[in-house]
Order: sequence, then C-alpha cells, then structure tokens
Amino acid sequence: MTETEALPANAIEVRGLEKTYAGSKKSPPKTALRGVDLVIPRGSMFGLLGPNGAGKSTLINILAGVVNKTGGTAKIWGRDIDREPRDARAALGVVAQEIVADVFFTPRESLEVQAGFYGVPARERRSDELLAALGLSDKANAYVRALSGGMKRRLMVAKALVHNPPILILDEPTAGVDVELRRQLWDYVRRLNAEGVTILLTTHYLEEAQELCDTIAIMNRGEVVACEPTPQLLRRLDTRHVVVSPEGELATPPVLPGFEVTPRPNGAFAVSYRKGQSSVEQVLAAVRAAGVTIADIATEDPDLEDVFLALTYGDASRVDPTQD
Repeated sequence: MTETEALPANAIEVRGLEKTYAGSKKSPPKTALRGVDLVIPRGSMFGLLGPNGAGKSTLINILAGVVNKTGGTAKIWGRDIDREPRDARAALGVVAQEIVADVFFTPRESLEVQAGFYGVPARERRSDELLAALGLSDKANAYVRALSGGMKRRLMVAKALVHNPPILILDEPTAGVDVELRRQLWDYVRRLNAEGVTILLTTHYLEEAQELCDTIAIMNRGEVVACEPTPQLLRRLDTRHVVVSPEGELATPPVLPGFEVTPRPNGAFAVSYRKGQSSVEQVLAAVRAAGVTIADIATEDPDLEDVFLALTYGDASRVDPTQD
C-alpha cells in the first residue's frame, strides 16, 4: 500500500452528532446539535457557515476535545474521537475565535512551547519557518503583548501548525484583521491547501467563503440545512435580478405587477423574478409597459449571501433543493 492509498478519503466524518447542554433551575436544557451529518473530503477547502447560535462552535469544540458530545460519532483523519482521542486530535490544528496569547513569551518562544506540548522533537521544529511564512520574523523576539491584534491572530495560526497537522480549523480567523493582513493570511492558507492540508473555515465574511471554499455547509438551529460544492449551492436560489437604468430621472421606481421592484443608486431600480416563472424579456416588457424608457440593463445572479439569508432567515421556498 502506498502512502497516498493509506490516507483516509475523508478528513472529518460526523454522523448523527448531538449535543444537549444541561439545564438549571432557571433555564431548560438547550440542544445545540440535532443529529448533524457532515463529511469533509481530504484536501478540501471547506466552509462551515451559519448565524450565531447555529451550532458551529459546538461542533468544532467537540472535534477539538473541548466539549463532550451527547450522541453520534465523529472521526478525524480516520480516527474515532472516542476510541482514539489522542490520535484524532493530533491530526487537528485549531485557530479559535478568541485571541489566546502568551503575553510574557516571544512569538518564537510561544511556538517552541506549543511544539513541546505536541512532543515535536527539537530537530523537527519549524518555528522560524512558520514565523517567516506568516510575516512575523521581525517580531520573533518581541513580547507577544506588544503585537497588534492582527499579528496575534497570525501567531495563533502558526501555533496551530507547529505539529504539521493534516487538518487546519480556522474559526473566524479574520475577525478584526485589516484588509492587507487578511489578504496575506488567505494567500498562506491557499498555499497550505495546495500542499494537501484540509481547511475547515468558519467566517461571517460570506464573500471570503464564496471565493475560497470549494464546498460549503450551512448550519441553522443545530442542523445542517445545506452542504454542497459552492457553485451548486449558488445555483439553488431561483431568484434573479434585472437592474434597469432608465432614461431620465424617475420620481419613484415603477410598479410592475407580479414583480418585486427595489430602488438602486443613481435612479436605477432592480426587478426580481423567479427563473422558470418569468424571464428577462418578460421583465423588460413589463418595464416598457409601465412607460419607462430603458437606457441600460444589467443582470445579477444570487451570491452566497442571498442563499445564506434564504436558508437561515428568509423564505426557504425560494431555494430549489433539486437544482444541480
């Protein structure tokens, strides 16, 4: 058996995962996960999205060994988290939401200590390599407490990688990070993924997930409500928009029976329609029938934010589950 053949097909497999937090005299028990099934293929860049309270952090904390599950099974790199907990969690590098910094250490010392926790021999440690990769070489001997928030986040990524894990979990890694540092971080994450590291990303920046992730799962109220390749997920929303720029200025957008009309900047307006029920030509005919002379038009396909809102907050009937 070759080394490649020995690798698991899936980096993470979750089946029927449940978590209920015990209640108290003042509050009832709270169910955070309701039979979650999730498969993350090896080598993927996988997005896990959902509103606050959807269960994302609970799922990650179970995988990381911070929270005990109530039911179901989970495997990390082919190892069951109950039967082989140490091996399973050694396959993970986790960058948590909260900034956790050893303020009295230098970045280099922080990485050396973290490598020691994982039993990495001194000759195999990559502290300077990781610092350089994440743009922290010039801060290697400064105290961590003197680093900016963005630098501390990059140090957390470096700490998660000291033991060379095959899976990296990034939980809101760019919160509070400026645009340039965010770009540098994503460039490095892309390189890691190209080298075979499986990335599990949670983020509230939906445009990041749409650009970076090849597969996206959306959670809501403790359940996975969608899990598909990103292009397929984007095709599920059946609403399209035609943006019309009229000749001359309109006091208000026209009323078009059967269509939703919303104003846009500079006197333009967007007409929403459902594919299969209407077409661009029907939209334009309705606009002309309302007495509007068209100067220009543009069409817009739904983005990840549209799909996310429809599945978690909006009208789920707008989403076509059979679209592929």
